Amino acid sequence: MAEKVLKLSDHRHNLLYNAIHEAIWGFGIAFHTTYAVIPLFLKMLDAPPIIIGSVAGVFTACAAIPQLGIAFFGQRIQNLKKGLIIAHSVMIPPMLFIGFIFVVLAPIGTKAWVLYFVCFVLFSIGVGVVFPIWADFLELVHLPELRGEFFGVSFAVLNSAGFIGGFAVKKLLDSVPFPSNFGYGFIIYSICIVMAVILFFFYRLRPKEKHKYNRDFNVFKKIVTHIIKTDKNYRRYLFSRMLLAANYPAISLYAVYTYEKLHFNVSEAGIFTAISVLTSSIASFTMGKLGDKIGHKHVLVLVFIGYIGALITALFATTMAHTYLIFVFLGMGQGGFLTTSMSLIYEFAGKEGDKKIYFALTDSFIAPFVLLFVILSGLLIPIYGISKVLMGLGIFIFLGLISLTFFTAEPKTFRHRYNPSNSIK
Repeated sequence: MAEKVLKLSDHRHNLLYNAIHEAIWGFGIAFHTTYAVIPLFLKMLDAPPIIIGSVAGVFTACAAIPQLGIAFFGQRIQNLKKGLIIAHSVMIPPMLFIGFIFVVLAPIGTKAWVLYFVCFVLFSIGVGVVFPIWADFLELVHLPELRGEFFGVSFAVLNSAGFIGGFAVKKLLDSVPFPSNFGYGFIIYSICIVMAVILFFFYRLRPKEKHKYNRDFNVFKKIVTHIIKTDKNYRRYLFSRMLLAANYPAISLYAVYTYEKLHFNVSEAGIFTAISVLTSSIASFTMGKLGDKIGHKHVLVLVFIGYIGALITALFATTMAHTYLIFVFLGMGQGGFLTTSMSLIYEFAGKEGDKKIYFALTDSFIAPFVLLFVILSGLLIPIYGISKVLMGLGIFIFLGLISLTFFTAEPKTFRHRYNPSNSIK
């Protein structure tokens, strides 16, 4: 019988392989960033403003679509390594296909951006298929008391590799004609995903708790309803994230907004990526460690202060130095966000709670508001311009930050008084 407690040696073993996994993934994703590469790619394809500004939001919303369903069916997955590999087979083909199309056929114009955007949506949905299983998998490969360190180190490596990838992006975009240059980037990303997935075979997992298997749909629905009705602090967190969803269309607009103002070479997307991921690597490590000490909610507040810094800098940008600073702040936000937001969900769920459900519920709740902000931004940009839309989005982000700071309790300490998972077995 396998030991149910993960050893420190196993934790460190898994951290090593996870760092390698994230390094490969980080290098690849530099060729397909939702804040620099994709918006500028769509701009070059003459996509309408609502499409360009929707990139980060559509990615988040589409990734949320399958998550509750996967969270339910994922309860029956006993071999998580195999489940992860099968799930990745859903997300890889759209990226590989669109890379092949733009390398071989090199289309431009209306049909080109529509073709790309359809594949982008399919890829994003594929990410949503992977994420709940991946979250469940990660719960079994690290020690809870070292969670911030595990995620912080992993995402720091991811972003460090992305820094190198950013310069590779610039070289590729400068040396290969448009749009084949972007197509080659998408193929590189696909290859990196395949290489990263292979590493899942080498992790050491503790056994999954048996009581989490094979819930029927009525029990599953009961758990979801119970969480929403009884966990007041979690509801307050969701409300904060609802307002903070305004950040997603803002992220997609910075590169395009400054491009229209300063008319820089599109290959600068590689430099933006490099700056962002370098800052992200520092932020993810430091904020992960800090979150373990002071609480991940408090660190998430710092994350969104970074995002607000990016927005303010974008509004007043008049030089390339200002543009680079945008991506410093953006990197600060992105580096800390994934580390802290994931750690927070584990803490909201508690020791006995089903992490997949909490992850899926969070993303599913936020997704409609992400789409709402994306649609409103797209409709208002032709009327008022990008700068005024960014100002409006900034107001919502600020209100969300206030809600998160003053009305959402730190779940690590609050859970001593309340644990919703204990009442449902």
